[in-house]
Parts: sequence; structure tokens; C-alpha cells
Amino acid sequence: MRLRALLDTEALGLRLLGGEDELDRSVRGVMTTDLRDPSRYLSGGELVLSGLAWRRDDSDSEPFVRILANAGVAGLAAGEAELGAVPDDLVEACLRHRLPLFAVDETVAFATITEHVVRQVSGERAGDLAAVVDRHRRLMTSGPSGGGPDVVLDLLTSDLDLHAWVLSPTGRQIAGAGEPLPPQVGAELAGRHLAATRTGRPGPYQAEVDGTAYSLFPVRNTGRSTLPAPSRDVRETVLSDWLLAVAADAGDWPAARLDLLQGVTQLIAVERDRRDAARSVRRRLAQEVLELVQTGAAPAEIAARLRVAAPVLLPGLGTAPHWQVVVARVEWAAEGTHLSGGRVSQALLEEILVDPAVTGPDSADRIAVAHTEDEAIALVPLTALAPAGSDGTGAPGEPGAPEPRDTALHADALLSAVRAPLSAGLADDGRLTLGVSAAVHSAEGLRGALEEARHARRVAAARPGPVCAAGHHELASHVLLLPFVPDDVRRAFTARLLDPLRDYDRRHRADLIETLVAFLDCDGSWTRCAARLHLHVNTLRYRVGRIEQLTGRDLSRLEDKLDFFLALRMS
Repeated sequence: MRLRALLDTEALGLRLLGGEDELDRSVRGVMTTDLRDPSRYLSGGELVLSGLAWRRDDSDSEPFVRILANAGVAGLAAGEAELGAVPDDLVEACLRHRLPLFAVDETVAFATITEHVVRQVSGERAGDLAAVVDRHRRLMTSGPSGGGPDVVLDLLTSDLDLHAWVLSPTGRQIAGAGEPLPPQVGAELAGRHLAATRTGRPGPYQAEVDGTAYSLFPVRNTGRSTLPAPSRDVRETVLSDWLLAVAADAGDWPAARLDLLQGVTQLIAVERDRRDAARSVRRRLAQEVLELVQTGAAPAEIAARLRVAAPVLLPGLGTAPHWQVVVARVEWAAEGTHLSGGRVSQALLEEILVDPAVTGPDSADRIAVAHTEDEAIALVPLTALAPAGSDGTGAPGEPGAPEPRDTALHADALLSAVRAPLSAGLADDGRLTLGVSAAVHSAEGLRGALEEARHARRVAAARPGPVCAAGHHELASHVLLLPFVPDDVRRAFTARLLDPLRDYDRRHRADLIETLVAFLDCDGSWTRCAARLHLHVNTLRYRVGRIEQLTGRDLSRLEDKLDFFLALRMS
């Protein structure tokens, strides 16, 4: 805004005392001070408001005005409440330094002037920034020369003092200006956003985390669906759309500023579409390998396809990598139109497989994820050796050679950082289950790895909770079999063996269930079990006899021990 505009607003109560030729100066801010030397707080372009408490005699005006003029302020507004009329020595000093001087009526509060100037300056900055955003959008639409979302987020910070971050649905930072958002805050904001999106309310959504207010703007990715946005079920995109988190409360923003932020989200959506297009090669490679594995193609053919895929997924790697297979499935409660979970699972699995500490939109460039109608399948390359404080020279086992480290994926670790926000997005009608295979080092092992990952996912599906995972190490025991026992068989089996003991415990407080668990854990050893329960051996023998009498089983027989063990695991 221009200084001249201040005189056009009667409510501000300003009278021009000097500097009429300088009224076209731009005002970029406002500052109130009564310091004798406020230079450290001035950056240029301010309208300075002062009650003149710094003035003790005529000689004080000249150095004060000189400081303001050297700092490049736009003008000085002097209040009349302290001294009455503005002193002539101040008027003369301002004329000498060509600094516009206004008198502020004693009935007008400085806060009124400050609010007016801030509102006008912010509105003009928003308009200028909107033009920049529009120009940047056109650049990005026509090619990669726009610079990405970081450029616009930098403009939000520099021009509107708004700090903003682009987050994935798991809370991982994709873009930001200035200080990165702490991971725990990002995860919390993502969860709040997903929960609000599931309610169907339009954004932006308000959230407060650690005492800071945030406004959360959905970034709608319209490129993944042929259906118009109002016709789509929110569950199709809720787990894959990005969000823009702004450290401010947008509840009282004017329409112009809200429109500006909506324009920023559209710009970010263009970047998201470009990122998805860049992933198409990796997705196609994964789809081709998956089809070969599922149709029983010869290992040599699969190996040839992997040799094509390896340089794309692991550029610069000189040796063939090991591979792991990860299977993910998103399922929704049967309600209305059938929702295909394959594409949703694909986008979500691509995000889950990214290291949470890695930022940026292209950090998943070594992940290839295909999908079927109901599930997503990731082909994840692993480097067999990794440098561990060496220069990587020398043969394995010799000084200077790389030392092996565990680069394999682990089911629980994959979900530990994302379980909370994803649970919010799944709400009470969705589930995500995930299975991870062991690492294989050849094409012959991929078919087995795929089946292993699918079995592990089914084990995870048998567990309670909206987000569950299981790994290959859980498939080597009875754990593989228990999840597939029908519920009615499970209930009947456990009731027949354990209900008599529970009833007896309730009536007599005999701790028979606790005794049974300890006896099996001690492999039937009377002395170890008695010591563990702090009982005399004869008391332990009495309790075990009572268990056998109530159930008709013999705990000296392996078959009966195994039945009790399985019943306890299924209960």
C-alpha cells in the first residue's frame, strides 16, 4: 500500500504535517516504538508509530529522525496523547530528512492503525503471491522448469510469513520451507487429516499439536480416477492423497487468502501427478515380473526380466541384488459399491516402503509395486553388502572390505512409524494387512517368496486391529496354522478344554489356568514349575491332578500337552 492511502481513511485520524512529495512511498509493515534508537528492529518500508516518550528536549528529534531515515522507513506517525501537539523540532527534522510525518489524534489507538496497515499489506501480498503461484502453475503444467512445490512454499514464508509443509498420508515430509517438521508432529497431523477426511467434511481442517495451531488442506490428486471428484468414494483416495499443513489457524482468513492456498494445493497436485507418471516404468517392470512368476514361467525368463529391472531399481549396483516380496491388502467393510483395493494398496505400499527419515517426492525410486484387483505386490531389491566404515575396497573378509549388514525388511518395523495415522484413515470400516517374505537371491526363489508373503499376510489378517503385519519368520511353526482354523471350531476346541478350568477357578480361586501355562512352559518339569509358582511339589501335583480330572486329559501324554498348548494359544 502507499502512504497516501492512509489519509483517505478517516477512521485512522491522521493529519499530514510534512512530506507531501513522498506520499507515494510503499508501506511494507508497521512498527510501534518509543526507543531512542530502534534501528535494530527496522528493515525498511515500515510506518513507525511513536508516542514520543523518547523525547526529553529539542535536541532529541534530530538523531531519532536520522536513524529512521537511514533505516529506510516509509514514514513516521507521532501520537498527540503524550505531548499534545507534535513539537516543531520534530516537524523540522522530518522536513530535513524528507521523512513524511503524520499526527495521530489522541482518540485513535495505535492498534487501530496497526490492524489497518497489516490487513492492507497482507491483502496486497496475497494478490501478488497469487499471480506468482498462477505463473508457476503454468510453468509446471508445461514442463519441469517450475521448480517444484518447495519454491511456492518458500514464497508463502517470505511474503505471507506462513510456514507450510507437504506431507504424505503417513506424515512423511515431501516438501517444506525452512525448518523440517518433526516426524512425530507430521504423523499426528496426518492422522488428524485422515480422520477429518473420513467424516466427509470439506477442508481445510484445524488441528493443534504441541500448542501450535495448524490448518490442513487436502491435495486432491485427480489424475488417478476417471470419475469426477463428487462421485468418488472418499475411501478410494483417503490413504494416498497428500496434504498441505500450514502453521496458522485459517478459521478467520479472508476468502482471497483461502483461494490462494487452494491454488497452492492444485500446484502441488500437478507435482504429485508428475511423480506418479515417473513411477510408471518401475510399476510396469514389477507387473511384468509378477505375471511371469504367477504363470509359472521358466526361471531363466524371470531372471532375464530381473536383469532388466535391476539397473532401473538399483542404478550403479555392480552385482545382482537379493529380493524380497511384500504383499499388502486394503479391505473395506461391504457397503454399497464394491471398492477395488488393489490401486489403493499400491499407492499406500509405495509410501510404506520408503524410509520415514527420507524426504522428497522421489524418494521411492528403488521400489517397484504391482497390483491385482485386491492386493499390491512389491518387488524390493536389497544390497547384499553395505559399507561399514570402510572405503569398500578389498575382497570380502579382508581389511577394507564392506561388512555385511542386515538390509532386509521386517514386518513390524515397516508399520511402526505409520500405524497411528493409517488407523485414523481406515476408521472403523477398513483394514490394512501386510506380509513380508524372506530374502531370495535368484529368480527360482521368487515364486516361493510370493507365496510366503501371501501366507504371512493371511496370518496378519487373522489378528485384531486395523493395521497388522506378519513376516516370514512366523510361518515356521504352529502360528502358520492357527489363523486358518474356522472360528466355530476354534471356539468349540478351546471351550471343551479350558472352560471347565475357568469355571473351577472362578468358584475356588484355584489358579488352574496359571498352573497349566507354567507347567507347559516348564516342559512338564515338576521341580522347575513348582519353583516358578512358589509352590510345594505336592501342591503342584494336586493342581495338575485336578486339571486332568476336570478335562479327562493326561498331562503326561504328548498329545494332550499339545492340545492344551494350542487351546491356550487360540484362546
